[in-house]
Amino acid sequence: MKTKKKKKKKASEQSHNLLTGRLDVTRSGMGFVIIEGREQDVLVRPSDFNTALHGDTVRVRVTGSPNRSGRQQGEVVEVVDRKQMEFLGHIELSQSFAFFIAETDKPMPDIYIPLSRLNGAVNNDRVIVRIVEWEKNKKPQGEVIQIMDKGDENDKAMKEILLENGFPIFFPENVMEESERLPDIIASSEISLRKDIRGILTFTIDPVDARDFDDAISIRSLKNGLLEIGVHIADVSHYVEPETALDKEAYTRATSVYLPDRVNPMLPERISNELCSLRPHEDKLTFSTIFQMTPKGEVKQYWIGKTVIHSDHRFTYEEVQEIIEQKDGLYQKEIEILNDIAQRLRKQRFRKGAINFSSTEVRFKLDEKGKPVGIMVKESKEAHQLVEEFMLLANRTVAENVGKIKVNKKAIPFPYRVHDTPDKEKLLPFIEFAKKYGHQFDTKTPQAIAASFNQMLKDVQGRPEQHVLEQLGIRTMAKAVYTTENIGHYGLGFEYYCHFTSPIRRYPDVLVHRILHEILQEKFEIDKKLEAKCKHSSERERAAMESERAANKYKQVEYMQSFLGEEFEGVISGVASFGFWVETVEHKCEGLVSINSLLEYDDFRHVESDYSLVGKRSGRQFRMGDKVTIKVIAANLAKRQLDYEWVIATGVKGQASFSEGHPAGVKETKGKPKEKKPRKKKK
Repeated sequence: MKTKKKKKKKASEQSHNLLTGRLDVTRSGMGFVIIEGREQDVLVRPSDFNTALHGDTVRVRVTGSPNRSGRQQGEVVEVVDRKQMEFLGHIELSQSFAFFIAETDKPMPDIYIPLSRLNGAVNNDRVIVRIVEWEKNKKPQGEVIQIMDKGDENDKAMKEILLENGFPIFFPENVMEESERLPDIIASSEISLRKDIRGILTFTIDPVDARDFDDAISIRSLKNGLLEIGVHIADVSHYVEPETALDKEAYTRATSVYLPDRVNPMLPERISNELCSLRPHEDKLTFSTIFQMTPKGEVKQYWIGKTVIHSDHRFTYEEVQEIIEQKDGLYQKEIEILNDIAQRLRKQRFRKGAINFSSTEVRFKLDEKGKPVGIMVKESKEAHQLVEEFMLLANRTVAENVGKIKVNKKAIPFPYRVHDTPDKEKLLPFIEFAKKYGHQFDTKTPQAIAASFNQMLKDVQGRPEQHVLEQLGIRTMAKAVYTTENIGHYGLGFEYYCHFTSPIRRYPDVLVHRILHEILQEKFEIDKKLEAKCKHSSERERAAMESERAANKYKQVEYMQSFLGEEFEGVISGVASFGFWVETVEHKCEGLVSINSLLEYDDFRHVESDYSLVGKRSGRQFRMGDKVTIKVIAANLAKRQLDYEWVIATGVKGQASFSEGHPAGVKETKGKPKEKKPRKKKK
């Protein structure tokens, strides 16, 4: 008995010493396991990585007592989840074997490549390699999956960004084989199980370059005077079944990634662009929400279920916008009805507490080699809002429908899309900053905060501070995530919300479809791993956003290389202790003005609460939102970094170079500016 108790006690102690977290490897090679909810990370020496690499989720055993800083030391006992399996680098070849050396600033072992797995690569070729085997205390083994074009730096850069963020470039063979085996023809037995709406007017509205049409809208008038409007979503879950190779790969990726010159898809093109894409004049399987509505947008009843559709037309956003503006064109009457309802739904959302943040999306015009030759600002027009409002309605309706179902008096576990209320501590500096522009905030309740935000956003339209207040306001908000714990979506003003409308490019939508289908079939099984899947999907979404930001930054730097030495008007878009960022008005390209380049004018200190740098002697301010003139002095593609220099405007560009309306104004002159004397008020 004593022996058993001792064994149990030892096992308990060992399990208490095991922690799960993410391994962060420094340039020096030392590792730190960052554990959620724990202040101190765990130090791991390279000899104790046990095949773990930077970014991997690992299980670590604490092996020693804390050092002076309170940090414990440990060893990796298991790699729970690999961040990255594919790497970019070059081959070093000998007569009997080859090694792959990764091009990364994070130390990692060379990868052994058997000659049979070189796939045509020769010495010094730049390649992408996938790890296929890695036994403890041995070198990892890999295979070459692509030989890179030496002259195509853009392709290398985009792939490097994807790989760094843990997104595979290629689909494994078994995944491709599985997708190719899926049938082209829809069986009549499958159609018989679904609501057939092929005879109802249906169309898609998408970007001009889209190939994966995952949503369609149908409309018809009913005899009872109501409108029947359907939101039809590609039935990806019909083709991608749980625990298949396709499903596992889709889960690993969890999202498609949209870069300036390419899409890295969640699913193979066979599914995303062929079987599931709601192409015109083809029968397609869909999952639908169908609403009976009044012409004023009031939902009288709805139906959720599986359908088969036949799209009559494929519209681009531009085509629909022209029909709305010109009041003429194909299906003009139906588009006008849908647009009117969408605008009513939109106004109703804002009245009920949704926050009306507008965001400017910048897109690059690329030549045939992917080099940026121009920059376009994408606006959200009524055509975009038409689609957005009906997708929001479908997402909310599905979440409400599931959220109100109880099994044994408990809510069904479901992947909600939630957005928390603002953090008061993060909000207060912004409120103080907004006050300087005359905007007051009521912070008594989350609803009052939302109303204050909307009033401010309405008041700043067209004013100089509009961009800065919008951007800062967005930064104060919590990030939306996926979770089974429904706390509502604050930004949209919805009590229930989920993602149902984009299963081709988002894995949570696939999960929603599966659960919804089980509920409709009354064969529901609780997924005990659902919260972990939600967390993984949120993490992958953040990684996709990082990839998109990095790729956009690369294109900005590549574009601005043509303007070295030139001066442009800009707006201060961020401030830190080491300088301030400026976004050019003309190109929307952001670069850093280093504080070191300002030392000849004054010694500046960072005033965090005012989002500004202030000169200690002159009181001169560089404040977020201020207009300045800058010169482009460096464009480093490898670091994806633009460096600007502040230029004292001489009137040629016609803009003030520092804050106007502040106590310490400075007159524009050549050389060092002089203090500005107060003007006498005109009578």
